[in-house]
Amino acid sequence: MTVKYFTPEGMLQPTPYHHVAVGTGTTHVHVSGQVARQADGTPVAPGDLAGQVAQALRNTALGLAGAGASFADVVRLTFYVTRRLSRAATHGARQPCVRRPRAVS
Repeated sequence: MTVKYFTPEGMLQPTPYHHVAVGTGTTHVHVSGQVARQADGTPVAPGDLAGQVAQALRNTALGLAGAGASFADVVRLTFYVTRRLSRAATHGARQPCVRRPRAVS
């Protein structure tokens, strides 16, 4: 699937993300929410939020690869964080997966 990212004239610019993404083609892949566990169920990085995010993203990458895709094909990633300070702790773990400029968020 080809994805075109852009920010139309008249929308807030500059932003560190695109306001619009248009996907063309016939294949859409949806990967379920992932957690910090290995394939055998072993927890990864207990007490280390950044490590847990990194494992969840590795699991996501495996799901994408299984469908013939990669993070380069991703239109949207959603993270749920329960504490405001946790956002900063997860930033570094997300960076290998997030393009610049970022996809629609």
